[in-house]
Amino acid sequence: MPYPTRTARAVRLLSLLICAATLTTACPLPAHAFANHLQSSSAGSSLTVNVDAEHAQSSMYISRLALYRSIEALTGVPWYRLAAIDQYERTLTVAHPKDRKHAERTIGIFVTGPIWSGLMNPDSEDQNPRSIELFSGLGQDGSGDGIADRNNDKDLLFSIASYLGKYGNNEDEFGIAVWEYYHNSRAVQRVQQFAKLYRTYDKLDLVSQAFPLPLGSIYSYRSTWGSRRSWGGYRIHEGTDLFAGYGVPVRSTCYGVVEMKGWNPFGGWRIGIRDLNNRYHYYAHLSGFDKTVHNGDVVTPGQTVGWVGSSGYGKPGTQGKFPPHLHYGIYRDNGWADWSFDPYPLLRQWEQSERKALKTGKTKGTSS
Repeated sequence: MPYPTRTARAVRLLSLLICAATLTTACPLPAHAFANHLQSSSAGSSLTVNVDAEHAQSSMYISRLALYRSIEALTGVPWYRLAAIDQYERTLTVAHPKDRKHAERTIGIFVTGPIWSGLMNPDSEDQNPRSIELFSGLGQDGSGDGIADRNNDKDLLFSIASYLGKYGNNEDEFGIAVWEYYHNSRAVQRVQQFAKLYRTYDKLDLVSQAFPLPLGSIYSYRSTWGSRRSWGGYRIHEGTDLFAGYGVPVRSTCYGVVEMKGWNPFGGWRIGIRDLNNRYHYYAHLSGFDKTVHNGDVVTPGQTVGWVGSSGYGKPGTQGKFPPHLHYGIYRDNGWADWSFDPYPLLRQWEQSERKALKTGKTKGTSS
């Protein structure tokens, strides 16, 4: 490179350095200021997103409940039963998303074309209420527009309510109607459990969660799902072990219904709770149960259901074959069977959320 060119570039570089030094001296900016600005902006954006999400969810619950109650007024079918079927259908779509695709709408119930229009109907997409009735289809016009559209919320819910109403309104008749619709005893149990929760609390917003141990207790845990186990035959570990002392309270992580309580050779004294997302929460190796909690009871997040122990790996009453801990497992029902998945990410999420809520004063007395 020729010498004059190098000299010219050096002069330009020196000029830029002098300008930069002058600006920095005139307007000093602490090194952490920009980082703090970014952090506060990020926190503000996150808060805005959370508030917007909570508002959207609240609006969704209001819309659904209004729809359930309007159909109850027309048909006499209690809103909580309609909500239970709608929620059960929603859990089936989560388990089988490819087989249950439908338009975005308020109601989660999915009905196939042939069932809606009638199995013998040559037009599986028929929307004429009269021809649908002629072919004994499920579809009816609930909105009053003369069309029976299976993607219209009012038509869909009115049709389901009309079907249920044919069987009567007491609990047994409701169970028969659900059986005739699904031909699946698991579906009957789930829908009745969901209806019980909605009826008990008279609201849809039952999604709060709690960590299974009091945050004020001494405990430790890590991801152990999928580890090898050999007692009673080789198998994988279907849960996370939370180590704590004997007698530490074990709490329900959710709103749910007690589905199972008693002895299991592997889990010892154990209790199982079903939530509205059709997840089965399994608490094992307990030293005992809360005497006020029975099969079929509804429970709330943070409610004590038992205490940490070391029961299991033998006949009823066997204790002490391993250190005291809570085995916590979680299973999802796909409509025909429960399958296990790793609870560790959820446990971490619930633990952090509860700590944050305690700091902001939103949670009272559940973690002492």
